[in-house]
Amino acid sequence: QVHLMESGGGLVQAGGSLRLSCAASGSIFRINAMGWYRQAPGKQRELVAAIFSGGGTKYADSVKGRFTISGDNAKKTVYLQMNSLKPEDTAVYYCNLDDSLVGYWGQGTQVTVSS
Repeated sequence: QVHLMESGGGLVQAGGSLRLSCAASGSIFRINAMGWYRQAPGKQRELVAAIFSGGGTKYADSVKGRFTISGDNAKKTVYLQMNSLKPEDTAVYYCNLDDSLVGYWGQGTQVTVSS
């Protein structure tokens, strides 16, 4: 059983910053990648950012230059630093872990950006 504990969501004004954290625990085969997805009301879940076991990263075009993903392998934790937040960033943010066999999801954390 793998558990992903997310934290750091909240309400912020446009232009502000938030930092999301996701800590993984349990029987993890091998972390291939960890990342963040988001889902706004009425929209599909979309990739925000991912970090791979080799250190490479991937970002959605809409967040490039504003968001930074980082990871701590020893703590099995991934972070998402979100700067210059915009109202369109409002969504539930979900942590994802790919252990090469199965994908796991966190329960989600709400991020709301007011204009």
